[in-house]
Amino acid sequence: MSGGTGRTVAQAVGETLVARGVQAVFGVVGSGNFVATNAMVAAGARYVAARHEGGAATMADAHARVTGRPAVLSLHQGCGLTNALTGITEAAKSRTPLVVLTAEATSARSNFFVDQPALAAAVGAVSLRATSADDAVAVAAAAVDTARLERRTVVLNLPLDVQALPAGDAVPPPVPTASPVQPDEAAIVRLAGAVRAARRPVFVAGRGARAARTALEELAERCGALLATSAVARGLFRGSDWDLDVSGGFATPLAAELISGADLIVGWGCQLNMWTMRHGRLIAEDAVVVQVDDEAPAIGAQREVAFGVVGDVRATAEAVTAALAGASGGYRTAEVRAAIAARGRWRDEPRTDGEGGRIDPRALTTALDDLLPAERVVAVDSGNFMGYPSMFLDVPDEQGFCFTQAFQSVGLGLATAIGAALARPDRLPVAALGDGGALMGAAELETVVRLGLPMVVVVYDDAGYGAEVHHFGPDGHPLETVRFPETDFAAIARGHGYDAVTVREPADLDGVAAWLAGPRTAPLLVDAKVTRDEPSWWLEEAFRGH
Repeated sequence: MSGGTGRTVAQAVGETLVARGVQAVFGVVGSGNFVATNAMVAAGARYVAARHEGGAATMADAHARVTGRPAVLSLHQGCGLTNALTGITEAAKSRTPLVVLTAEATSARSNFFVDQPALAAAVGAVSLRATSADDAVAVAAAAVDTARLERRTVVLNLPLDVQALPAGDAVPPPVPTASPVQPDEAAIVRLAGAVRAARRPVFVAGRGARAARTALEELAERCGALLATSAVARGLFRGSDWDLDVSGGFATPLAAELISGADLIVGWGCQLNMWTMRHGRLIAEDAVVVQVDDEAPAIGAQREVAFGVVGDVRATAEAVTAALAGASGGYRTAEVRAAIAARGRWRDEPRTDGEGGRIDPRALTTALDDLLPAERVVAVDSGNFMGYPSMFLDVPDEQGFCFTQAFQSVGLGLATAIGAALARPDRLPVAALGDGGALMGAAELETVVRLGLPMVVVVYDDAGYGAEVHHFGPDGHPLETVRFPETDFAAIARGHGYDAVTVREPADLDGVAAWLAGPRTAPLLVDAKVTRDEPSWWLEEAFRGH
């Protein structure tokens, strides 16, 4: 990298991040990150301006999840970072490869001063700092390398006084490579023995298995295993006759029955946590539980396992397949195949259409599933409603579902959909929001219009924080703090430049069909007034678990 006349550290850092492979930058630009952001744009990265740093953080998180490549979040010092902290926390908990480039005020006399490295550490991110013109390029390269190779969220602090220094002629070190973690031979023999002995094996694939579908399906075919995923890997086995879809609170009654009947459960790149295993209720008393992960500390971190295998998911699956002699029918009987075909989707379960001027969210989401193109990417916010789009909207594969729920924050759904939409411009983006989350993230409604995204935003409006209403209401607690007047989301959307329809009954969805048939020159918001008398069973179960 050559040093141009007047080239500053801020410019050199921006150029280094792009040279290291960053293609997408999200942020809100202020004085502290102006120069570095422009340097990234000049070097060839795409910059996406959000209306709030929190939205920018979640857009970057979602983009990195879907593409599998590190993205950059560009922030002003101090308040820019604190505004983004919820999104950064979600990314850090989810092990998203993300670089947070933030300016830093190092003088305590500055209004912008906060202990930024301490904030990063507090939310589980890696903190790095450029301390001089001599180390800035190497530190910037290390930030991208750490994000990519270790799947970490990295906060790269760029002090204001260092930014302005002449950059000199420093060049980044060579790009490091990493080989997949190879499993121990003894561990492979042990896992192969467990698979061989099982009569009803089930594989549950998580985030760490998203690149290993073929290897897992070949092993499952050899041993007769049924296939399921955690929520974040939903869609990984789409198209397989033996796909049970999601394990856990979102599992269909049939999937829950079959998983709880397994005599062997193998978590592949999946921690088998309380959500995925329903606080252990999906594990039979005599079932053998095994966990495969490429990091030893992950083994048994969420629940007790019979044993673990430290290794790359694909490499481990291939090695176990090679170690097996012959094949077994396992759990793959004609009866199970027929049951999955008949009852493998939530839409196969009984439901109502709604009453009293409000539509049943199951009827709403099933109708949308039929109307919307199959090639879609679905992003879901958090809240009482969240299971309906997660269970009733089908997705084409694991890149069709973006689920930012590791921190369980309400309000991330719209920004998630924006990041995912930019990562997969070939698919229809669908944002599924509750009324609370829609209003929290409303600043980014304008971003969707400005970017020209042909997005469908569905607001499940039950006029309150439904999880709290249904958890505390039966015990007679006052609910005025968690109930609100009905909001005209359609009017809000039209004010931002959306097409919009209000849905109170199935016939109102004709407006969605009309939008789909038309030119789609504006995004569409579906203001769905959903029934609010029943609690969501997945959150009810979660509250009991806590």
